[in-house]
Amino acid sequence: MTRWPRRLAWSTLALVAAAAGGIAWYRQASLPAHEGERSVPGLAAPVSIVRDAHAVPFIRAETEADALFALGYAHAQDRLWQIDFNRRIAQGRVAEILGPAAVDADRFLRTLGIHRTAQSIAASLDVQTRALLDAYAAGVNAYLATRTEALPPEFLLLRAPAPAPWTAADSIAWSLMMAWDLSRSYLNELARLRLATKLTRAEIDEFRPPYPGDAPLPVADYVELYRVLGLARGGATALVEQATQLAAAHPVAGFGEGDGIGSNNWVVAGSRTASGKPLLANDPHLGLTTPSVWYFARLQAPGLDVFGATLPGVPYVILGRNAHVAWGFTNTGPDVQDLYLERVNPADPNEYQTPDGYARFDTRTEVIRVRGAADVHLAVRSTRHGPVISGALAAVDKALPRGEARYVLALRWAALEPADATMRALRGMNRARDAREFERALRDWQIVQQSIVFADVSGRIGMIAPGRVPVRRADNDLMGLVPSPGWDARYDWQGWLAFEALPRVIDPESGVIVTANHKITPPDYPAHLTSDWFLPYRARRIGELIESQPKHTPESFKRIQADVVSLAARDLLAALADVRPQSAAARVALERLRAWDGSMAVDAPEPVLLHAWLRRLRSRIFDDELGALAPDFVASSELVSATLNVLSGRTRARDWCDDATTARRETCDELAAEALEDAIGDLARDGRDLLALRWGDVHRAVLEHRPLSNAAFVRDWFQLAVPVPGDSYTVNVGQLLLRGERPFETRHAASLRAVYDLSDEGGDAWMFATGQVGHPLSSQYGALLAEWRKVEHRPLRWAAPAEGEALARLVLKPR
Repeated sequence: MTRWPRRLAWSTLALVAAAAGGIAWYRQASLPAHEGERSVPGLAAPVSIVRDAHAVPFIRAETEADALFALGYAHAQDRLWQIDFNRRIAQGRVAEILGPAAVDADRFLRTLGIHRTAQSIAASLDVQTRALLDAYAAGVNAYLATRTEALPPEFLLLRAPAPAPWTAADSIAWSLMMAWDLSRSYLNELARLRLATKLTRAEIDEFRPPYPGDAPLPVADYVELYRVLGLARGGATALVEQATQLAAAHPVAGFGEGDGIGSNNWVVAGSRTASGKPLLANDPHLGLTTPSVWYFARLQAPGLDVFGATLPGVPYVILGRNAHVAWGFTNTGPDVQDLYLERVNPADPNEYQTPDGYARFDTRTEVIRVRGAADVHLAVRSTRHGPVISGALAAVDKALPRGEARYVLALRWAALEPADATMRALRGMNRARDAREFERALRDWQIVQQSIVFADVSGRIGMIAPGRVPVRRADNDLMGLVPSPGWDARYDWQGWLAFEALPRVIDPESGVIVTANHKITPPDYPAHLTSDWFLPYRARRIGELIESQPKHTPESFKRIQADVVSLAARDLLAALADVRPQSAAARVALERLRAWDGSMAVDAPEPVLLHAWLRRLRSRIFDDELGALAPDFVASSELVSATLNVLSGRTRARDWCDDATTARRETCDELAAEALEDAIGDLARDGRDLLALRWGDVHRAVLEHRPLSNAAFVRDWFQLAVPVPGDSYTVNVGQLLLRGERPFETRHAASLRAVYDLSDEGGDAWMFATGQVGHPLSSQYGALLAEWRKVEHRPLRWAAPAEGEALARLVLKPR
C-alpha cells in the first residue's frame, strides 16, 4: 500500500471511531437520568420515583400535589420531545420548526382555537383543581430547569429550541386535541355535503346506510335544499371543494364507517368469574405512534393510590384502577359537532345572516411564524356558532362564489365551550373509594363523551356514557346529518343532555356489559346521540366469546383480546356465495375462502385474498356512480354495510351493480366474478403463488413518529413496524389504511391492552405497543413491541420493585 492510501484508510478509521464515540457520548449524555437524588424547586417534601424493569415509575409522595409534580417530572424526563411537539400541534406552532410544509395544519388549528379554549378553561377551574394542574406543570418545569441531560435527538435534528415552561393550559389543550381525534361527526356532514353533488338523498342513504336495524332519520331532503342554495347536483362550488380539503386535514382522513378507530371494553360481574369478583378489560384503538400515546405510572399519596395509563402532558391516570375501582373507556361517538352554512351579506362581507338580521363576524389576527419563510398573518373569523373553518387552509383559500349564494362553513363543537370540569372528574375517578363515588365523579366529565365501564371490589359493575351532548330542537329537520342553514334558529342547539339522561347500565341481570363503539342505546331511548354508530361486529364477537364459557378468568379475557375472527368477513363471504369463478386461479381462491372461518391470522393467505377482492369489488360497484369522488369515498373506505346491502338485494334507490357507463345491464354476481379476477391479477404481479401469500406480509402495524416518519433519511431510526393479525372488524383490531401503495397496512390498532382483576388474586395485566421511554437511543424505546404484537401481557404489580428488582431509584428533594 502506498503512503497516501494508507493515510486515507487510517483517517477514515479515525473519523468512524470519532463518530461512533460521539454517538456513544451523546447517547449517554441525553438518556434520562433515572438514578440518584435531585434538588428541585416546587416540592413540599421529598418524593421517590422507583422504576421497574420496564421503566414504569412508582411514585410515592406525601401530598397529592407532590405526586402530580413527580408525574410531570417523569413525563418530561421520558417523553420530552413528545409533550413539546404535541403542545406545538395544539398551539398551531409546528411551522416554527418544520417550515412551510406545516403552515396549513397550523392555520387550521389556529382557526379552531384549541389553545385559546384551553386558556379559557384553565381560568375557569376551581381553586383546588387549578392548583393541582399547576403542581403537575411545576414538575415538568422543574425538570426543564434542572436537567443535566442533553436534549433528545429530535431537537438536534430539527434544530428545535429547548421547550418553554409548561402551563396548566398546555395540559388542557392536549386533552382537547385528544377529544378532536375522537370526534368525527363534522366529517360525516362534509361527506354528505359532497355526496349531494352526485347522488339523490335516497341514494346517499343507501351508500351510507343507517345502523343495522335502524331506519334512516326522517329528515328533510337536504339534496333539494342544497340544490336551491346552489350547492348540489351539478352545482358544486368552491365551498364544496373546501369541504374536500377540510376532510383531508382531519387526523382521521377519509369518509368510511370509521370501524377500527374505536375501542373495546367489557366487564363481567362476580357471578361470571372464577374468583367471584368482577373482571374488566379495555383496549382503546388509536393512531399508532412511537412513542406510545400512553405512559404507565403508579401514584401514591394520602387519599390517592392509583395505577394505570397516563397521557404525557396531562396529570392523573386516564385508564386504570385504584385499590377499590377499575375502569375503561371506549368512544361513544356522539354527534357533538355541527357545521353551519353561514350566508354572507352580499352588501358587506364583514357580516353574516342570523335569525335577527345581519351581524358582524368576530375577527382576530393570528401570526404564524414559519421557519425559512415569511410570517403568515391569518385572519380568523367566528360566528355565533363558532369558528369559520372553510378557507382555513391555504390550499383552498380561493374566492367563494359572489352574490346571494355566498357561504362560509362555521363549526359548533361541544369541546370548544369556555368552561370544562373534566380535570376535576379525573381527580374524582382516581380517588374514588367505590363505584358510587366513581359515578359521582363522572358528573364532571364533559370534554368528549365516552362509554365508561367500571367495577369495584364489592362486586358492583356499570357503564355510564358521560360527556357534553347537545340537545337539538324537535323541529330540527336536519338533525346534524349535514351542514345546516345558520340563519335559521331551529338548527341552533338548546343546551346539553342532563347527566341523568345519558346512557347507563348498572348491575345488569346478565352480569355482562360490552361496548365497542356500537349502538349502546335501547330502541326506546328518547334522546338523539348520533346517526353514525360503528358497526357491531366487534361487540358481537366479544359477546359470543364471553358466552362461550360460564366462568371467566384474567387469562380468558386476554384470549378474547387476542381474537382475530372477523364476523364481517363471514357476512361478506355469505353474500358472495353464488359467485362463479372465471379462471382456475379464481376457483382455487374461492375454494379456500369458502372453507375459511374468517380468522385474520398473520400467516394465512385468505385475508389477503378476501381484502384484495373486496377492494376491487367496491370499485366495480360504486365508482361509476361516484365519479371523481370515488378516490375519497370508495378506494379509501370499506363500505361494509353498503356492499352487503347491494349484494343482498336490499337497495331500492338504484341498481348499483349495473355499470352506468355501459349499454348492457350487469349483475352483482358478474361484477364480483370480474372483481375476483382483477384481485388475482393484482396479487400475481410479483409472480407469487396465491396460496403462498401471508396476511402479515401486507398487514403491518406502522407506529409513526411525529414528525420524523415523514423524513425518509431518518425514518427507520424512529418509526417502528411489525406484521400483525386482524382487520377493522376483529376484536384484536388492525384497521386497514386503504391508501397509497400499501393499502392493507394499519396505523390504527389497540394502543393499549389492560385486564383488571377486582379480586385479591393479582390478575391485573397491561401492555402497550412501544416502551415507556421516548428516546430512540434508549433500550426501552421499542421494548414492548414484540409482546404487544403477540398480545402478551405484563403483570400490573402493585408493590414497588424491591431493591434488586428496580431498574432505577430517583429521589426528588425540595430545594
